[in-house]
Amino acid sequence: MYPFNVRVYGLLLENNKVLVSDEYINGYEMTKFPGGGLEFGEGTLEALKREFIEELDTKIEILQHFYTTDFFVQSAFNKSQVVSIYYLVKPLEKINYPISDTIQAFNLNSTNNQQFLRWVALSEISEKQFTFAADKKVGELLKKII
Repeated sequence: MYPFNVRVYGLLLENNKVLVSDEYINGYEMTKFPGGGLEFGEGTLEALKREFIEELDTKIEILQHFYTTDFFVQSAFNKSQVVSIYYLVKPLEKINYPISDTIQAFNLNSTNNQQFLRWVALSEISEKQFTFAADKKVGELLKKII
């Protein structure tokens, strides 16, 4: 039996744009929504608030549930089944992490993990912009709300 991997992500919308995270972790490049893994003993809302503090140094309010994966997704990193839960969120304070409107280049010679945040216009979202299947689906769902 393989374990489950529960992930929580925040969809922060502003001026018809959504915030995405470009990350370089352990030699792997990815584009996803801000968020991460549920830790043992946490609820999904608590985990998402923790992730935003860790990744963006920002406290958030969770507005409502947006989507939970409704198809099988195997982790890109191991044999676990990934269940991703997405919530609409808003910041409770100014985001102190730099945010761009363009893709930034990773320093591939560095052994450090790297993260860049950027805004993507909802009208320009494409599944090709995201690395993981669940994020691709959410991107398509977001296009339908504009």
